[in-house]
Formats: sequence, C-alpha cells, structure tokens
Amino acid sequence: MLPVKYTTKAEKYFKKIRDKVLKKKFSDAITALRENPMAGEIKKHDLAGIMGCNVFHNKLNYEIAYKVIEVDGETLLIILAGTRENFYEELKNYLKG
Repeated sequence: MLPVKYTTKAEKYFKKIRDKVLKKKFSDAITALRENPMAGEIKKHDLAGIMGCNVFHNKLNYEIAYKVIEVDGETLLIILAGTRENFYEELKNYLKG
C-alpha cells in the first residue's frame, strides 16, 4: 500500500467535512487508491498526468484528483477534492498557481 500525502488545499477540504458518512466514503476511496492507484480515471489534455476518482454521496458526485509521485519511493499525492461542480476549473487554476 502506497503512503499518502495531501496538498494544503486537499487537507483543508477534508478537515471541513462534517458528514461522517461522506468522510468515510472519501477515506475508503483513498484506501482503495493506495492499494491500486491505477483504479482512477486518467485525465487528458491540460490535465494530463492527473488521475481522478469519483465518490458518490446523497445523489452528489464528488471528485478526488491525485497522482503518484516519487518521494523516497512512490507516494500517492492527493491534489484536490470536492464536488464535481466547477471541480475541473478549480483544479486547473490550482495547478497553474
């Protein structure tokens, strides 16, 4: 199982979640990605190199953007998480800055 690191933005997002069921779904999704990082969807074009994973809760689609990086071996880097609405625009802006 790969070790995991979070960007500051992702860490803040997860700390804000109060819904315990949603928090558990995110945790389970991240555990699954640590076991098999290729389970997510590979993004294309200006998001090349980024992978995405869907999390569904209360009829809403949430996303986790991540990639595998080399830091003392492979590490799963969680870049961003949030609802699908405006997610990719926010991700593009985050990657630019």
